[in-house]
Amino acid sequence: MDGDAAMGLRVANFQLVNCGAQPYVLEGYPQLTLRDDRNGPVEVAVEHGSAGITTGTQNLDEAPERVTLAPGQAAFFGIVWRNLVTDSAVVATTARIVEVEPRPGAPRLWLRLAAPVDLGNTGKLGLGPWRPLVR
Repeated sequence: MDGDAAMGLRVANFQLVNCGAQPYVLEGYPQLTLRDDRNGPVEVAVEHGSAGITTGTQNLDEAPERVTLAPGQAAFFGIVWRNLVTDSAVVATTARIVEVEPRPGAPRLWLRLAAPVDLGNTGKLGLGPWRPLVR
């Protein structure tokens, strides 16, 4: 994961490398779940694209395409959110684990994060489609 933050706006990218011996096909969007420190699911609306969170976020609002990874090749997807507290009576949400299902039926990957997804109390996350990683 790499990331950037300004004025409460957060973005992060995640990579998947094909470590197998056969091509690996990704289409559309990964399935994503956020989890808290106790591994419990975090209630969040995951929407495709920047989801009204911001505009002009590179790679998040592009149309999904089929990505075929040869062995050793990588793909990535991005997420965007705001660390924003809109109601002081509602507890702010933080996720330290991102659970990803790269494609339907694939094993789910649990990624423990060094920096949390700190949603405040917006309950909203934007998700980009799979993109080939060009090195």
